[in-house]
Amino acid sequence: MDAISLGKAGLQGWRATVADAVAGPVARRAPVTDDQVRAAVGALFFVLSVMYVVSSVKRLAAR
Repeated sequence: MDAISLGKAGLQGWRATVADAVAGPVARRAPVTDDQVRAAVGALFFVLSVMYVVSSVKRLAAR
């Protein structure tokens, strides 16, 4: 499994729609491919999800 496959693994539903909408314009302006942009968006959503879970666990532990 490479980094692009790993990043694209989390793109389902509305997240995939967002990645598809962003991939073309960004790839035309930057020296990256559509797949690399989709992988980066997928990785971003993954990191945001992990941060949300960690903050929820911290709040729960503080109670």
